[in-house]
Amino acid sequence: MRSTPADAGASTAAAAAATPADASTAPNDSLNTPQMRRILTSSFLGSAIEFYDFMLYATASAVVFSKVFFADLDPAMATFASFGTLAAGYVARPLGGIVFGHFGDRLGRKGVLVTTMLMMGLATTAIGLLPTYAQVGGIAPLLLVVLRLVQGFAVGGEWGGAMLIALEHAPGGKRGFAASFANLGAPAGSLLSASILALFSLLPDDAFFSWGWRVPFLLSIVLVLIGMFVRLKVVESPLFQKFNAEAEDRRVPIVEVFTKSWRNLVLGIMVAMTQLTISGIASVWAVSYAVAQGADKTGVLNSKAFAAIALFLCTIIAARLSDRFGRKPVIAFGIIAAIAFAYPLLLLVESGTTVGFTVAVMVGQGIQGIILGPLAAFLAELFPTSVRFTGSSVAFQGASAIGAGFTPIIASALVASAGIGLLGGVWIGVLVLCLVALFIASEGRKKDLASI
Repeated sequence: MRSTPADAGASTAAAAAATPADASTAPNDSLNTPQMRRILTSSFLGSAIEFYDFMLYATASAVVFSKVFFADLDPAMATFASFGTLAAGYVARPLGGIVFGHFGDRLGRKGVLVTTMLMMGLATTAIGLLPTYAQVGGIAPLLLVVLRLVQGFAVGGEWGGAMLIALEHAPGGKRGFAASFANLGAPAGSLLSASILALFSLLPDDAFFSWGWRVPFLLSIVLVLIGMFVRLKVVESPLFQKFNAEAEDRRVPIVEVFTKSWRNLVLGIMVAMTQLTISGIASVWAVSYAVAQGADKTGVLNSKAFAAIALFLCTIIAARLSDRFGRKPVIAFGIIAAIAFAYPLLLLVESGTTVGFTVAVMVGQGIQGIILGPLAAFLAELFPTSVRFTGSSVAFQGASAIGAGFTPIIASALVASAGIGLLGGVWIGVLVLCLVALFIASEGRKKDLASI
């Protein structure tokens, strides 16, 4: 039902008569306020926990699941099947972005954040309790796929909510840095998951593959309880509150994205794919391939943990630079660096040495951080408040499904059929297309979020 002018006026008056608590949430010129610190902590901590869960699975799929859940297959097919379950979670992420984006755009950002964290934590803990193929046969990998789909569905809503709650509270000149806290959770979660899994990989193989790999998954429930404590204290986005009070006709968000913002959606997906293909190759496929080529398993996992530090630092620096110079110049620099380093990265991984893998993944994830830093703000600034959650989530999660979900499988197939050369050529071709999409997209650093 369309609101009358009187209704709209009453809504506006009610918004203007906000309580002091509401007023304290309005963006100001500083990120150093009690409420803003709480928001940024929540954004970072929540994403770190979610990506701890998600990347723990990604790492375990490279070194554990082929032996635990696909033991009846030959090693090459077992690895392929294990990466297939990894891809299932990425496929579920756009669906999570659509569903949780709908509720985030219609009801608010905060409720989605709490729901997705709880859902992810329970699914990850359940993975740590799964029976193996040797114990129950084919039902084991089936249950693994189901829980992976739940993980993907949850993280599909988490990123958009965590990013927007920070971005929509932040002052205009610091939006890139504030939004990056949701992305900073990814390297932090990756570092934590790789470190804990590397620690337990020091166990004898019998112990590691029977129970050691389970402990990092079971620890997720403890992290979730800590994250929920912080996240429940966060207040709703003031920009959404204002929009919600004044909105009259409101379409289904995903319909509005596909009909009015489809061009920006396509461009956003293509730009986001750049850093996600780096993630799929350097953080997942390369782990399995390097170990198969003779690199030490524990050394590879330790290298991956150190690479997460490079990703973290480069993400912070790039986000800061994007607030000064714009999102597009910083992202463009990262994509060009990725193109230049594509073949060296693959050759270093192919060397089969821990040192070669370490250099490859450190530089690769550093380049990924350059793109990742401005990416959250770049995507959010493509869409209006009415569909910002849905649009930015579907763009990022759609790119995740294509760029990271299928990259390990595609890389494995290309290398098996034609070697490293073909993989490098295909990867560079994709990066070039994404660079073109970046130049076509608009720059959002100076845009007013309320008027997009």
